[in-house]
Amino acid sequence: MKTRFAPSPTGPLHLGHAYSALYASDLAEKNQGEFLLRIEDIDQARAQPKWEQQIYEDLSWLGIRWVKPVLRQSSRLDQYRSALQHLDKMGLIYNCTCSRRDIQEAANAPQEGSSLNLGPDGIVYSGKCRQENAGISVDYTKPIRLNAQAAFNTLKSPLNWVDNGAKSMAKDKFLTQIGDIVLSRKNMGTSYHLSVVVDDAYQGITDVVRGKDLAEATAIHVLLQRLLEVPTPSYHHHGLIRDENGTRLAKRDDAKAIALFRQNGTTPDEIRRFVGLPQA
Repeated sequence: MKTRFAPSPTGPLHLGHAYSALYASDLAEKNQGEFLLRIEDIDQARAQPKWEQQIYEDLSWLGIRWVKPVLRQSSRLDQYRSALQHLDKMGLIYNCTCSRRDIQEAANAPQEGSSLNLGPDGIVYSGKCRQENAGISVDYTKPIRLNAQAAFNTLKSPLNWVDNGAKSMAKDKFLTQIGDIVLSRKNMGTSYHLSVVVDDAYQGITDVVRGKDLAEATAIHVLLQRLLEVPTPSYHHHGLIRDENGTRLAKRDDAKAIALFRQNGTTPDEIRRFVGLPQA
């Protein structure tokens, strides 16, 4: 078994991160496996060395140990390009130059009392650039989307996976609730969805532990795994740690930052109790 924790160095880790990292570490230890740490720093405009260093300090203080060296996504842009080229040869990607405003305006106007059609990749894309750029060579310096319908047409068996039980998603549901996802963003050369799939495969991750807020994105990742011909891990989506108002924690919630608990004399065992995990 190989599990991983993959934070972005864009702010302080909070109690929700502690729960996920400890859960993944405990799972690997229980099964005599390995726990890996990956720094997801593809967003170089927001990633900062000080936050990366604090990740190491916070996890070490929690008693978590990981396999070294640590994988940093910013060093793997060539691998993400190779994955895009693979999909390009299959005729499954296209450039999309629509702005956020373009996408919102192109979305179906919501009926009274309803809302925009939102999926795990944002507003479900209308396909405007898919139609306009059909047959045009892909420019890797510009944003790129996956042609989801064409991707499903290449599959020889249903899209299914294990996530605390058997899960699946039909083509029609994927197209209407997720759509053509972004595979490469401007000035990044990749996207979260593409890089996480490529890196999980490269690191041999067998079990992905993450919060339920990412559960809806799993179908995207499984589809990409099938297209890139890499293994599909088992998924473990855990509940989210919330504040006293029931709102899930975010990196802006400095009051819940692990570093602040450390400074105030909280012990790692107390952190485990706060998040509802058994003592080490």
